Amino acid sequence: MDALLIDKHVKYIQSLGENTDDLMYHLTAHLRLNAIYWGLTALFIMGHPEALVKEDVIAFVMSCWDDDEGAFGAHPGHDAHVLPTLSSIQILVMYDEVERADKERLVSYLAARQNPSGSFSGDRWGETDTRFSYITLQALELLGRLDAIDKEKAVAHIRRCKNYDGGFGATEGAESHSGQVFVCTAALTILDRLDEIDQPNLAWWLAERQLPNGGLNGRPEKLEDVCYSFWVLSALSILHKLKWIDSDALIRFILSAQDPDGGGIADRPGDMVDVFHTVFGLCGLSLLGHPDVREINPIYCLPAEIAKKRGLHMNYQVLGKDEA
Repeated sequence: MDALLIDKHVKYIQSLGENTDDLMYHLTAHLRLNAIYWGLTALFIMGHPEALVKEDVIAFVMSCWDDDEGAFGAHPGHDAHVLPTLSSIQILVMYDEVERADKERLVSYLAARQNPSGSFSGDRWGETDTRFSYITLQALELLGRLDAIDKEKAVAHIRRCKNYDGGFGATEGAESHSGQVFVCTAALTILDRLDEIDQPNLAWWLAERQLPNGGLNGRPEKLEDVCYSFWVLSALSILHKLKWIDSDALIRFILSAQDPDGGGIADRPGDMVDVFHTVFGLCGLSLLGHPDVREINPIYCLPAEIAKKRGLHMNYQVLGKDEA
């Protein structure tokens, strides 16, 4: 399949909130707010932000507010967590409505997630992960309050999660993984500390993620997966090393995972589509300079025009375009 099926993908995303009687809709409640962010981001970079009703989306976001903790949960009635909190802020930023959020309470909640070690917990229960470092740092930057945390301790924790191969793990001593590489690379970009990265070694490790069929995997000896089209490419984009992979082969792989009938993109050809792989497949195509999608800023996974308007970091590479 050579064409990107924009119209079908738009309709697929629009349909996701319609099947409320479906069991899977309820089984994925813990991802609801994140899924709205994924779908909306996909619509923005496909040039169809109007495909969802703005006020309906914002109303749902605000219904997920956890007033006890001062942050957002993934679904009305769910406990606050940094992941849906970031998704909520990103949605409001895309709609230029971030003032609707209680920024002071959000900043207090997010800053309280930093531990004495410099790591961050996802919620009040204390699980730590380098994903939560990135999520919290981005949320605070979007709110204009990076000053609320100890940045040097945050850098030191990420440094301790670096491995001999140049990659990063979820915690100290954990194996390198493409997703963790992205969050640590982007977090260090937000903190203006890319000097902490062994850039040639890491770029080589990332380039080695490409398999003969063009797809990318998350770590050695694993299957290809469309979502790594973003996790791997985003880090390579920040390092200005996108040309280290075969872009034509990867584009073919992503397009082959589309559902030509109902729209959406799967993890690999022949599997069921979902909004997670749809947005990250589209983001991968964006970084590869595909002409049918708009530019994504890989540091934040936000539309580039919105990131630029807010004065966010813009130093990354997109194939076929002048470097920003």
